Amino acid sequence: MKKLSVKTIVAIGIGAALFFVLGRFVAIPSPVPNTNISLQYGILAFIAAVFGPVAGVLAGLIGHFFIDFSYGWGVWWSWVIASAVFGLVSGLVTLKLDLDEGEFNSKGLLLFNGGQILGHIVAWVVVAPVLDILMYAEPANKVFLQGVVSAILNIVTTAIVGTILCIAYAKAIPKAGSLTEED
Repeated sequence: MKKLSVKTIVAIGIGAALFFVLGRFVAIPSPVPNTNISLQYGILAFIAAVFGPVAGVLAGLIGHFFIDFSYGWGVWWSWVIASAVFGLVSGLVTLKLDLDEGEFNSKGLLLFNGGQILGHIVAWVVVAPVLDILMYAEPANKVFLQGVVSAILNIVTTAIVGTILCIAYAKAIPKAGSLTEED
């Protein structure tokens, strides 16, 4: 399990800030009301993969809270919690993914994307709709449609944005033995 170090706390802050900025200012409306094409989940999955599930939970929770708060309609806790659950699930599934070693091969690609797909399904097809029904008495057909559409859109955008971030991060890490001493 990855520790909650100063580096992880900074990553949570940066992850939450990036999540907020992308979710607030780069949200692309979808044909289903109150759902967007959201790029911020690629960042969140990446943060969870590199810094662990606690960082994923907190970056998703804090970032989504501030998105809702900034709109002025109140915090929609069911979706805030779902973002945190996505960060948790992605972080747990990718615990064995060690991007700090500079490797992101086909196994890493499958692990990362398997984690994000599972995370989105749990968060948006189960957690968000069920909490919408329990907390806000929303109609089931509406919230499950929103959840399924959100899961599909988020899976696609996370696969693109998150995978690009993982590849770039892994390539930026110096390989063991790649540095030589100069005279």
